[in-house]
Amino acid sequence: MTHGPRGSCELCERDGGLLVWRSDKLRVIRAVGDAQSTDHPGFYRVIWNAHVAEWTDLAPADRSHLMQAVAKVETVLREALQPTKVNLASLGNVVPHLHWHVIARFDWDARWPAPVWAPALRHVPDAASRLAVPLDVLDAQVASALQAG
Repeated sequence: MTHGPRGSCELCERDGGLLVWRSDKLRVIRAVGDAQSTDHPGFYRVIWNAHVAEWTDLAPADRSHLMQAVAKVETVLREALQPTKVNLASLGNVVPHLHWHVIARFDWDARWPAPVWAPALRHVPDAASRLAVPLDVLDAQVASALQAG
């Protein structure tokens, strides 16, 4: 699939995962349906709704708004799951539409301590069952934190 202004963009065409919360400017999804999301069930993306590729394409106020949302998702993950670490990433090499990955990491996860995109180092069956709260409860907590402003 091509991306950007001349082609189609999967984050313009689709939510990009399980929609957890949406506002006029951004949305938060939980990653589903791939090895990273199965192995790392606390894997969220904060996605800017309008198609922009780079961080500095946003006005300073919008950059602040986006990072506040990233921080709220991270805070919920830290409080609810007590992860070993939370990874934040904004790459855009594959999908050049501005979005942040917010990923709860655990010393027991399939790729720890490597990045989530590295080959798995171990098999962790049903990783979601190891979380302190069920994913639907976690999603509701993320949505509540974002709705609270």
